Amino acid sequence: MKEKQPEKDRQPQKKTPENTAKRERRVSFMLNDTEHDAIERYLQKYKITNRSNWYRRTILSHIWKIMEEDYPTLFNENEMRR
Repeated sequence: MKEKQPEKDRQPQKKTPENTAKRERRVSFMLNDTEHDAIERYLQKYKITNRSNWYRRTILSHIWKIMEEDYPTLFNENEMRR
């Protein structure tokens, strides 16, 4: 079992919406054997123990990246390059 760090040595956690908002919605999905094995190998290789947090961060970072790229602009990309 891990020993707790003394209060003075502990770094304060950043207050972000993802760690202050209460998670009340459950999401589940199915994987085939190949997908599951690939994910398990990845988690073991990089010593990721909190699978739920990893899934959440991976999925949301992809969504936020796409949303940022698709952000509405006044002009399309070709018009801005002229």
